Amino acid sequence: MERIVYEQMAELDQRHWWYRARRKVLAALIARTTQLPRRARILEIGCGTGHNLAMLGTFGRVDALELDEEARGLAEKRLGRKVLQAPLPELAGVPDRAYHLIGAFDVIEHIDDDQAAVTSIAAKLKGGGKLIVTVPAHSWMWSAHDVVSHHKRRYSKNSLRRLLEGSPLHVEAIGYFNSLLFPLAMAQRLALKMTNAKDPGMGIPPRLVNAVLERVFAAERRMIGKFPLPLGLSLFAVASRK
Repeated sequence: MERIVYEQMAELDQRHWWYRARRKVLAALIARTTQLPRRARILEIGCGTGHNLAMLGTFGRVDALELDEEARGLAEKRLGRKVLQAPLPELAGVPDRAYHLIGAFDVIEHIDDDQAAVTSIAAKLKGGGKLIVTVPAHSWMWSAHDVVSHHKRRYSKNSLRRLLEGSPLHVEAIGYFNSLLFPLAMAQRLALKMTNAKDPGMGIPPRLVNAVLERVFAAERRMIGKFPLPLGLSLFAVASRK
């Protein structure tokens, strides 16, 4: 990702509705789809500024990987210990069969060889261990945000399923999220396209708007992994090591 994306993440990840609600949704997904032991070992790949680490820490002991130096430094302060630098797909230095849960939240779309990346991640899971991934959905939604974030692709349900099933993983659940706000996002993108306006980026909206958007998105925590949501901006998948 470009430097500006990490700078925005560091500035916004505790206050912006998207980060705050997404953590609640991911926590609900983990609780609903995994049965982790009390002292579960958890790895987050591509942890960015570490804004998910406290949430993941409620489920077990967390290790983390991040390539960007400045983001890694902030993540280390939040985690309280070293964050590793181990690029995908190699994951050099990450032990095999070590983790009960691995999270790759909006990560694999950045990797040229996503199949090799998923296969490598699978090798780091204990038998029966779970991988939870999130990715941007719908190739037709490609925008300037994908460019600045250095995305290689966006996914469909079928392409994400094929990717995971082409590895030593069994897909247990797959579906959309960030669905309740999907019509609003589509209206905004259509307006930008029709007016040829520049994407305003991810700033914090006024306090009331920020609170309402967080509440709406976070409401999906009651549904995700329970029953299918309609079209959404993102996809999630839960897969276990065979």
